[in-house]
Amino acid sequence: MQTIPAIDLLNGQAVRLHKGSYEEVTVYDKSPLNQAKKFKEAGFDHIHVVDLNGAKEGKFVNLPQIREIISELGISVQTGGGIRSFDNVEMLLDAGLSKVICSSMAIKNEKDWLKSLEQFPGSMILGMDLKDGKIAYSGWLETAEESVESFLSRMIDHGLQEVLCTDISKDGTLSGPNFELYNSLKKDFPEIRIIASGGVSSLEDLQKLNKAHIDAVVVGKAYYENRISLLEMVTFNK
Repeated sequence: MQTIPAIDLLNGQAVRLHKGSYEEVTVYDKSPLNQAKKFKEAGFDHIHVVDLNGAKEGKFVNLPQIREIISELGISVQTGGGIRSFDNVEMLLDAGLSKVICSSMAIKNEKDWLKSLEQFPGSMILGMDLKDGKIAYSGWLETAEESVESFLSRMIDHGLQEVLCTDISKDGTLSGPNFELYNSLKKDFPEIRIIASGGVSSLEDLQKLNKAHIDAVVVGKAYYENRISLLEMVTFNK
């Protein structure tokens, strides 16, 4: 199992939201580059970055900070937030991003999402954020009516290879991942790569996800709140 350290960007700073609320923000580092350096020095060569401004405003706001991380450190970055069209995807890949995470676009602009899947199958990640069992989008402010099972099945038929799944009720809470959810997804859709996100609070959580053969996990608040060390995280990447 791969562990992927996370940086959430809001107004150019590294922050975390509590349960997706823009009213509950904790600033962890005013310099995203400084934070990314710590990850690289610990042995990580791939990180997860979310543009929280973009997720809410529908445009990619913090790209300069992400490009700086890529150019200065030479690490690969998967990113999401504010991606609404095929042109956005193409622009981000041209800017040096290794993978692009789309959630709102997959729901609101399915035509461009499917085109992106067709053109860049190895670089596209479906950001499937779940709120009360439904797929949430537009900064987690709206939910889709189509079921998770139906939507994923359709996307796999179009070439989907990778899903980053976040249980919003767990995000930023340090209450433990939704193991039942990830086990179910892995069982029902073994052909796709599952990245777990939300709720990780301890080394034990990582061990349980690894034992369940989850492909990867994004770790954010647990690291920032000193619940898990970078040394503990990076051992899963061997």
